[in-house]
Amino acid sequence: MDEIANPLEWAAQWLPSNADPDRPRMTLATNGVDGFPAARTVLLSALTPNGFVFNTDARSRKVADLAQNPKVSLVFIWPGFTRQLVVHGLAQQISVENREATYGKRSPYLKLLAWENTAEFARLSLDERRQRWAELEQQHPDGPTDMSPTWDGYLVEPTRVMFWEAADDTASRRTEYTLHSGQWSIDHLPG
Repeated sequence: MDEIANPLEWAAQWLPSNADPDRPRMTLATNGVDGFPAARTVLLSALTPNGFVFNTDARSRKVADLAQNPKVSLVFIWPGFTRQLVVHGLAQQISVENREATYGKRSPYLKLLAWENTAEFARLSLDERRQRWAELEQQHPDGPTDMSPTWDGYLVEPTRVMFWEAADDTASRRTEYTLHSGQWSIDHLPG
């Protein structure tokens, strides 16, 4: 593959388009307010020319982590462990308009989840959760139209991006992009 000057263009070739309703999952790692690293899986909402967008609940631990330290890592892995994309960057909150736009693209299930994914709901028994969820689906078959007041979103602007590719007939390698003074440098590293 010919080298691409901007890693976000390469990422766009690897990731599904923003119009694809099946959003890729990624591991988001933050620096926890307790001093420990914290990692969890979230959906990629969009890839933009400026970075990677994800959405979450404003009451979540990850939002508290980001308020204290915006440095994050993202990890995407492909089935069969043939590719891996690792991103280091700074997360910043996106505008209300962008949050509304990403909310509007969510599936009915994910829209309901934005409203109902609370500690109170989680404390219900499985049977109670199923019953309540079925009632909510009947009330909102297309999901709630209004954005949840706790629906939040972040753009991760990358400072380092690493593409790892497996090869059956030779050693794997990493292609690493690092941002220096607004310019990307490229290096190739062992896999």
